[in-house]
Parts: sequence; C-alpha cells; structure tokens
Amino acid sequence: MIDFLKEHYFFILIIVNYLLAISAIITVLLKNINPTKTVSYIIILALFPFFGLVIYYLFGQQYRKTKIFNRKHIINSKVIQSVGEKLKSEEQDLAVLNKKLDDKIKLIKLLKASEQSPLTIRNEVDILFNGEVKFERLLKDLQNAKNHIHLEYYIIKDDVIGTKLLNIICEKAREGIEVKMTYDDVGSKLSSKMKSQLNESGVNHFPFMPVVFSSLTGKSNYRNHRKIAIIDGEIGYVGGINVSDNYVNTKDSELYWRDTHLRIYGEAVKVLQFHFLTTWDFVTEKTIEVKQSYFPKTDCKKDVAIQIAASGPDTDWANIMEAILTAINNAEQYIYITTPYFIPNDQVITALQIAAKIGVDVKLIIPKRSDSWVAESAANSFLEPLLEAGVEVYLYYKGFVHAKTMVVDDIFATIGTCNLDNRSFNINFEINALIYDSEESKILKDQFKKDITDCEIIDFERWKSRPKINKLKESFSRLWAPLL
Repeated sequence: MIDFLKEHYFFILIIVNYLLAISAIITVLLKNINPTKTVSYIIILALFPFFGLVIYYLFGQQYRKTKIFNRKHIINSKVIQSVGEKLKSEEQDLAVLNKKLDDKIKLIKLLKASEQSPLTIRNEVDILFNGEVKFERLLKDLQNAKNHIHLEYYIIKDDVIGTKLLNIICEKAREGIEVKMTYDDVGSKLSSKMKSQLNESGVNHFPFMPVVFSSLTGKSNYRNHRKIAIIDGEIGYVGGINVSDNYVNTKDSELYWRDTHLRIYGEAVKVLQFHFLTTWDFVTEKTIEVKQSYFPKTDCKKDVAIQIAASGPDTDWANIMEAILTAINNAEQYIYITTPYFIPNDQVITALQIAAKIGVDVKLIIPKRSDSWVAESAANSFLEPLLEAGVEVYLYYKGFVHAKTMVVDDIFATIGTCNLDNRSFNINFEINALIYDSEESKILKDQFKKDITDCEIIDFERWKSRPKINKLKESFSRLWAPLL
C-alpha cells in the first residue's frame, strides 16, 4: 500500500484537489453571488490545481452573513443604547436638512435604517489635504489628550513619523492616560523593540486577525482597512492616511503622495467610538467595560451634518457602496470622484454611465501609475464604456493619488477609507464620513479642480486606438477583478 502511494502520490493529490475543487464550486454556485465572480472562481478552481484552492480559501469565503464579529455585547451596552438615544435626530433637524438637500434626503434615510449610522448634526470639521497636514494636527491633539486615546489603523510603521506618534502615546500612557491601539497584522510593521516599549509604557495594543507570515499574505481577505483616531471622545480622525512615512511629503520623499483626511469635533466622534469599541471587543476577545467617559458632552456650536458609514463582513449590508450608489443616482449637476483603485462593480459603472448620459458632469481622477500593475490594468479595462458615455477620466501624474473622496452637487461629500473596488465594497473593513454641507463640499470640489491641474485627461479616440497588447493585458487582469 505504501509503495502504491509513493508511486502514485501526484495522481492521488490531483484527485484530492479536484474533489475539494468540486466541493468548492458547488458551494460557490449555491451562494448565488455575482455571476462574474462565480465564473472567475470556477475557472481558477478548474484550470489551476492546488493554486486555485489556495486562492479560493484565501479570497472566496464570504462572512457578511456568518458574522466573524460578535458585536452583541457592545450593541447591548447600556451606555451605547443611551448614547444612541441621544443621537437620534429630531424631526426639525431633518426638516431643515431636507430643504438643503432636496432629494438627497434619501441618502440619509438609507443609512438611518442602520442603527450604527445615526445622523449627527452638531459637528465641526476640517478637511486635511496630505499627510504632513494631518500629522501636524493629530500629533498636537494626541499631546493634549486628557482622558483616553483610541487608535485603529490598517498601517502603522515605526519609521520616522510612526515613531514620533508611538513615542507620544507611550508618554501619554505613562502619564496615566488610557491608550488603546489596534493595527492590521498584514498592513502594519512594528519591531519587537517598539512592541516592548509599548508594553512597558502601558499602551494596550492588539493586532487585527494575526497571520503567521504577514509578508507573504499580501492582500489576504478580511483586513481592517480603517484609519480611525479618537482623542477623549471629542476629536476624531478618519480618511485615507495611514501612519507611515510614505504618506508624508518631505524634501526626501521619493514619491509625492496626494491624500485626504478628515478631523471631526462633535457628535459624529461618538459613532467612530462605537465602531472602534466593536473592533476592540473582537481583537482582545475579552468583555470590555464601555465607559461613559468615552462619550462626553461636547460644546460644538457648528452644524455640519455627518453620518458615519461602516461596512465589512460584520455588517448586514454593504453600507458604503449603497451610499455611493444613492448619491450618484440622485446627482443633478456634478459628480467628482477620486480613488486610487478603480475596479467597480456593474452597478457603479451603470450608475455613472446613466448620470453622464443625462447631462450630469461626471469626472474621475485615478493614478496614471498604480502601485500594482494588475490593479492598474484591471482599472483601465473599465474606462472605455465610461468614456463612451461622456465621463471625463483624468490620470494623476504628479505622484500617487491615494485619496478616497466623492463630492456631489455642492451639498454632499464623502471622505474615508473605501476604494471603488470589490475588496473595499465586500471584503475589507472600511469606514467613511458622509458630509451634508455646502461649505465643506465646495472645499472638496475646489481641491478636486486643483488636482486636475496635475492630471492628463484621457482622449476617447486615442484611448480606443491604444496598443492591442495593452488591451490584452487589461482583459486578462479584468478576469481577476472580482478577486482583487
């Protein structure tokens, strides 16, 4: 028997592979997911023995319905329920907003159906362009912390800017300030020395879904792509900028990095706090005390309406994607989108085409050169039908554009962590701030127009006549689009 196994081991492995592959294919079919994604998995499982199974088990599992998070403890907390009641919008607030937003009120109603996305009115915001501006404000706020600091980031590195930030939170922890920090185990890199310093200083820190070989896992599924900082429950940060030197433009920077972040003072910070606590409850695997001090009263006098939309395998719906689609479908004047990764689903493509064809000014900024040739080629494969419908596509060439923003009709804007791709819509944990305010929307619109001066517009006729080898590469990369 042993001799038989030795002589035919490869044949036996192939049989086992295809038995598992058939089981996986049946599972994919029964899920009734997007047909394109279904076909992609079937092709990979059928044509690539062993490799196909690895790809499926890394990227093919869907957890939105099975809930890898258990948020029951946090949601049922008396403090959370009390805060939720206080954040419920009064009818007069909605009436005032309705006049400002016209039909865009549908967007608020869409997310209001989710108890984790209350509309908050009393907020003051600062839109921060690029990492050097964000970190100047953030480091100052961290130094002034009086009660607690909560950090949740996809990437934290102990390079120059990272060490600066980490030294500050260590100092604050030694002063007796509560410091909690969670970081994605794939995206982040912290040395053993830095982890020891954090431990000795009293900083509570946990990786999100640890992996054995983080350097080899690349973009394995269900990563925490959020970037959240909360200081004393009053000040919050959310947006595209991670904690790394890559995001800070200095005279020594090899690549100019164009990004956008948001600083919030006011009620919306309470919603950011809620989402941080659900993550913390998960990564620590311990029942945590939800303190009233996490949700202090603020004396904010400004009225910038904000909803915090979070999505991921722990949410019942793809909240951010649905908000983006609703905003596009309700646009009347213009839609300006900036995204580093543009691998949209059919719904987004169709919505943008329809908007452009009925006369809405639709403009899209994407990088001229991406940090991934597959993502770049896949993105290029989606551009022709948009250009044909009248969408203006701009390629940012000054450096790398990493901002994830959209502004519509001078009354709605979103800034957050969500890219316009399948990974952000359906796989990773993401969070966006939805802003209903003409003043802030115009600031973002002005920046968009400024960024266009560092772009080249795609000419439709020239684009159609690009080399066939490019088109072939794009078509090949597009096969992988549902998995990217």
